Amino acid sequence: MDRRAHARRGWNDTSRATAKIGRIGRIAGIAGIAGIARIAGLLLVVLAGCAREPRELLLASTTSTEDSGLFDVIIPAFEAAHPELDVQVTAIGTGQALELGRRGDADVLLVHAPAAESAFVAAGHGRVRCEVMYNDFVLVGPVSDPAGIAGSRDAAAALRRIAEAGAAFTSRGDDSGTHRKERSLWEAAAVTPAWPWYLEVGQGMAETLRMASEKRAYTLADRATYLNMRRGMDLAVQVEGDPRLFNQYGVIPVTAAANGEGAAAFATWITGAEAQHLIGEYGVATFGQPLFVPNATGCAGATSGGA
Repeated sequence: MDRRAHARRGWNDTSRATAKIGRIGRIAGIAGIAGIARIAGLLLVVLAGCAREPRELLLASTTSTEDSGLFDVIIPAFEAAHPELDVQVTAIGTGQALELGRRGDADVLLVHAPAAESAFVAAGHGRVRCEVMYNDFVLVGPVSDPAGIAGSRDAAAALRRIAEAGAAFTSRGDDSGTHRKERSLWEAAAVTPAWPWYLEVGQGMAETLRMASEKRAYTLADRATYLNMRRGMDLAVQVEGDPRLFNQYGVIPVTAAANGEGAAAFATWITGAEAQHLIGEYGVATFGQPLFVPNATGCAGATSGGA
């Protein structure tokens, strides 16, 4: 994949500033009145930074960080702290993000499949893997709950009941972290899901949720994206609380990154105090709870081998 395919074309300093100002402005809807002063400060830094052309930083991440709205908060804040960098986000499944990293078509990854991430680093494709935040997966389905799984805290048992009832189930089917988790749960349930009740969408979390709602089907979702999109959908949380539904996110600076310094800067920033505070606050004003729980302890080793 040509890295240039990710770049914004034909942007001058004014259009870049306008886009970043608009993105920062969306933080106000989440941060509330108390955040306006801070946002104004970020805006001044952005305007000053646009006086020179920033260097592109390619971030490959899960669709959940995009669809949950988290990037509307943390990307402008990072760019304000590092005006020399212009983040280009590719929101795809974790498996695809890891493949971009292997090919050197991404500088830094933010993904959620810990075993695959550790293997990626062990193979030399990433400098280090550092934990950033977590939330959980939930089994959601029609309010009518045709498989009768509501209230269960055993995700594998709930999937067996869905299969026994022949109730519709939509799967992301995209080798994402969510899809990998779902496959592990079907394996734990000793069930091989199949047509006609099982449908692989091959899309991100947002589209999978929309299809589940339209088809009155169950699906596995990360809680953050579900909460951000549930309005107007015929979907309710049916199963939660199983320890197997824990969902950890990690950041990995790519070894072959074209912008190694930028990758190290992002990994260091997102595991630092400012980003961890923003992550912990995101969603509280709107949903009464954080959509992600920060749990970073720094990212030692992020700068080793930086270009």
